[in-house]
Amino acid sequence: MGMNVGSDSITEDEGIVDINTTPLIDVMLVLLIMLIITIPLQTHSVSLNLPQGDPPPQTTPDPQTVTLGIDFDNTITWNGAPVVSEAELQSRLQEAVAQPEQPEMHISPNRLADYKTVAHVLADAQRLGITKLGIIGGGEE
Repeated sequence: MGMNVGSDSITEDEGIVDINTTPLIDVMLVLLIMLIITIPLQTHSVSLNLPQGDPPPQTTPDPQTVTLGIDFDNTITWNGAPVVSEAELQSRLQEAVAQPEQPEMHISPNRLADYKTVAHVLADAQRLGITKLGIIGGGEE
């Protein structure tokens, strides 16, 4: 004879509602074993014959750079020298394009410079054929 102790006891008619975690543990163990087996395959090194010693000296000189500065009052400078007119800026840009090795143009606008002035300088450079053009940020206030 069986004895019921309270209402929480399980009778033969009721099933166990808990999830069976044994298959989950089995799958995790299989995955762990597969991981342990495959890790040594991934750590094999490939031997390379790298050159020894110092690299050869650079044969070409560093490219020439021109810094176009645009100040807070929209004055334009060419490597620190002021550009007084639009015609002077265009003539300097044309001289730069005519050189056999075109210099790199670095435009450095001040944060307070008008967008109109910066866009105008960029448009002139593009229209006259400057291909190596960059904008340097962080202008002084």
